[in-house]
Amino acid sequence: MSRPATGLDVLVPTCERPVELATTLAGLAAQELPFGLVVSDQSDGPASYDTPPAQTLLRALRASGHPVRTVRHRPRRGLAEHRASLLARSSARYVLFLDDDVWLEPGALARLHEAISALGCGLVGAAVQGLSYLDDHRPDELAPFERWTGPVEAERIEPGTRSWQRWTLHNAANPAHLAAAHLRPGERWVPYKIAWVGGCVLYDRQVLDAVGGFDFWTDLPEAHCGEDVLAQQRVMAVAGGAGILPSGAYHLESATTVPDRTVQARDVVAAAAGVPVVAGSAS
Repeated sequence: MSRPATGLDVLVPTCERPVELATTLAGLAAQELPFGLVVSDQSDGPASYDTPPAQTLLRALRASGHPVRTVRHRPRRGLAEHRASLLARSSARYVLFLDDDVWLEPGALARLHEAISALGCGLVGAAVQGLSYLDDHRPDELAPFERWTGPVEAERIEPGTRSWQRWTLHNAANPAHLAAAHLRPGERWVPYKIAWVGGCVLYDRQVLDAVGGFDFWTDLPEAHCGEDVLAQQRVMAVAGGAGILPSGAYHLESATTVPDRTVQARDVVAAAAGVPVVAGSAS
């Protein structure tokens, strides 16, 4: 089957999450934009994509014309290596890294693609929102919000700086509250400045490759986190990046599969390069 006209692949790393993965696939099946899909599983037992619900959604995606590939990727060598392996399985112009516990509302993928095409930046993200926090308003955490009002510019995001404080924008249900406050009548989407985005990020593949993708995995121990933060901030340093409102990405709020967050990829790679590690790295 030929590659979709948009030149976009959705890359989903998964591990021990059959229910969540099926929900994520259901969200993708409701997207109207053409895309290819690669699901890479690292489960110890049966693959999460081998359950009847997940197989039903994969068949539905194939029947709708989406090229679909499923792979078993073992042994585990850490989050960054898993992302690097997924990236190597795609040659698409744009790649969306979508976590296996995120449901996308209809139209969300089209907005992301429209935004990155219009903005011409290195990445565009839809921050995941936890709706169990919908009544939890956090005005102090929303204070760093700033629209991109002109061209998206390259930014170097460093711990301890004002730009780093934007990480609070994506806590809890903050993305939903931001959309309610800042999306104006008639606006399809609004770009804003970010420190990074977790769970749902669309990259310009050429830029991601130019900064090395996730090849820094060889410098990391198997147990680490923050690999997406490091890759995104490298991309933003050369080509800029943006979040968009409304997000349209919903966190399923399942327990994390990465409980040990002691080792931050950004800190390890910086230390390996002889750069002093600054307190306040990604959480």
